[in-house]
Amino acid sequence: MFEEQMQAVADYQSRLQDLRKCLNVDSTKKRITELESVMGFHGFWDDPEAAQKVMLELRGLKNLVSAPDTLEKELEDLGLLVEMAREENDESVEAEIVEQTQALGARLHKIELASLFQDPRDAKPVILSIHPGAGGTESCDWADILYRMIVRFCEQQEFNYDVMDYQPGEEAGLKSATLRITGPNVYGMLKSEDGVHRLVRISPFDAASRRHTSFSAIEVLTEIDDDIEIEVREEDLKMDVFRSSGAGGQKVNKTSSAVRLTHLPTGIVVACQVERSQHRNRDTALQMIKSKLYDIEVKKKEAELAAMRNGQQDVAWGSQIRSYVLHPYQLIKDHRTGFETGNVGRVLDGELDEFIEAYLKWNLERRSAAARQA
Repeated sequence: MFEEQMQAVADYQSRLQDLRKCLNVDSTKKRITELESVMGFHGFWDDPEAAQKVMLELRGLKNLVSAPDTLEKELEDLGLLVEMAREENDESVEAEIVEQTQALGARLHKIELASLFQDPRDAKPVILSIHPGAGGTESCDWADILYRMIVRFCEQQEFNYDVMDYQPGEEAGLKSATLRITGPNVYGMLKSEDGVHRLVRISPFDAASRRHTSFSAIEVLTEIDDDIEIEVREEDLKMDVFRSSGAGGQKVNKTSSAVRLTHLPTGIVVACQVERSQHRNRDTALQMIKSKLYDIEVKKKEAELAAMRNGQQDVAWGSQIRSYVLHPYQLIKDHRTGFETGNVGRVLDGELDEFIEAYLKWNLERRSAAARQA
């Protein structure tokens, strides 16, 4: 038994050393010094929102540097404990050693996962939208299931989220929904969900109980920084106002304060109803349009997508990133990474960690391969 735990500790220590090689500690410490200097400026707290962003980034960077050091010391202590127990053949500490080994292994895994967030945008707030595709009422219902999956994931991760827009379907589900989500590495975690999601199931809306295939799209964007200039001309915007509607019986504003903005050159349409002020909803909707335009340009430069708004993939067969099969068997498979699981209920209840980790590793390998070829 003690030999097994000794081997586990040695494996963890080896993985930790490999991890240190991947972490740019010097660069991270330099950024920490810069942020601490900013906090010392007069008037730093005059803008609470900007100050909070600095504090959030600083806390994440300090954890990135300190966590491996702390874990290394605890692994050394555990190794000594296992060695002493083995020499004395002390089985009374067996349960304690197993528990500590498992706990340290879980912490190492979290640090390894955090190291995969290498995109500067990973820590930025997210604007996430869900849209039904081919399939009518079926797809509206599927979109609502995805909406619940994302909300449950946010709750499990203790992310903060605001419902910016929610348009219920005519018969069931939703026509569209938009969330603003904040939290540590929130974009880094949720970008794996960007794309078309396909569902195969026995339709609850079909009296003959036939199998149906439905599609819905999740769009994941980051908010843009104030220092990034995205020009949107007033003459390129069309604004419509309407009364707010809420999800799940929420109390909503009955005045026409909700705003829908259309960017005429691209056809981008966004809506916001989270505020009671029409003016503030318009400002938020405009920021959403700017985020979409910025995302288009970023993805063009990265050459990750062949087209965006004016040449986007159809939300239909052949374009899906992930398939959810509920009949005749149960399986969820990500078509990019190849990762799959039969625990459909757990995933639809918001447990996306395994898909996120598989995507981050796949994406990192893909970028590394592209860099080697450049």
